[in-house]
Amino acid sequence: MKEKIFNIIQIGDKSNRISRAFDFFITIVIVSNILVTFLETFSQLAALHPLFRTVEYVTISIFCVEYVLRIWTADLLYPGKSSSRARLRFLVSFDGIVDLLTIIPLFFLSGFVLFRMLRVARIFHLFRLNAKYDSFNVITTVLYVKKNQIISSLFIVLILMLASSLCMYSVEHPVQPEVFRNAFSGIWWSMSTLLTVGYGDIYPVTTLGQVMAICIAFLGVLVIAIPTGIISAGFVEQYQRKSDISNIKDTDIKEIAEIFVDRKYAGQTIRDIEEAHGIKIFLVLRDSLSILPQPDMVLKLKDIIIIR
Repeated sequence: MKEKIFNIIQIGDKSNRISRAFDFFITIVIVSNILVTFLETFSQLAALHPLFRTVEYVTISIFCVEYVLRIWTADLLYPGKSSSRARLRFLVSFDGIVDLLTIIPLFFLSGFVLFRMLRVARIFHLFRLNAKYDSFNVITTVLYVKKNQIISSLFIVLILMLASSLCMYSVEHPVQPEVFRNAFSGIWWSMSTLLTVGYGDIYPVTTLGQVMAICIAFLGVLVIAIPTGIISAGFVEQYQRKSDISNIKDTDIKEIAEIFVDRKYAGQTIRDIEEAHGIKIFLVLRDSLSILPQPDMVLKLKDIIIIR
C-alpha cells in the first residue's frame, strides 16, 4: 500500500495513469486555491466570501493530506537513507518547504502580514508540478547548466550598477541633495536605468549627469542582452539534445542519440533502462566525465546517456 501511494503521488510519472490523474487533480486544487485567494480581494464579491473561505479550507486540507503522505513515503523517495533521514531530507527540500509554507497560514493568525504573504507560496505548487514535465524541466535544466555564465553576467550588472550609482551621486548630490540623498538613491536610479525600467521618480538635471545617464542607458541595453543570449543559446542546445526516453522503444534510431535523464529515470540502473525500453547504452556523460556503463550503474539526474 505504501509503495502504491508513493507511485501515485509522484509528479510526472507518465507511465502511471492513476498518477497522471492525481497530477491533474492536484493542478485543479492548486488553481482553485489561488483563484479564491485572488477573488477574496474584491469587495464586490463580499457575498461569496464564505464560499471562497470554504474552498480555501478544503483545498488546504487536501494539501495537508498530500504533505503527510509525502512525509510517510519519503523513505521510498530516498531509498539510500533511513526513514528518519529520508523524512528530514524531504522536509528541507524545495518541495517540502513549499508544502509547509502553503499550509502554515491555516494554523496561525491570518491577520499578520507575514502569514498573509505566505499564502503566495501556494503559487510555487504550480512550479513544482510543472518542473516534473518536459516543458518546465527544460527551463530548469538550462538555468542549471548555464548557472556559471549567468552568475558572471549578473556580477557584471552589479558592478556597473554600483559604479554608475556612485558616479551619479557624486555629480547630482550637490544639485539635488534631497533626491540623491545617499548612494542608495543612486543605486535605485541605476537599477531603473540599467534594467531599462525608467520609473522617472529620480533623474539627473545637470548636463554631465544627463550625458552619463545616456551612456549608462546604452550600457544597460547591452549588458542585459548578455544573460538573455546565454539563456537563449542554452534553450537551443537543450532542445536539440533532449529526447523523451519513453518513446525510444518505438523509434527507429539510426544515428547516435543523446538522451537526457530526468527525474523519472534518475535512480534506475543501466540494466533496468535497457530492459524496459529495449535500447543499448554505450556511454554515460556525467558532469565533465565520460563513463563506460556497467549493468549495475545507477543513473543520476541530469546524466546524458548515449545510445544508437
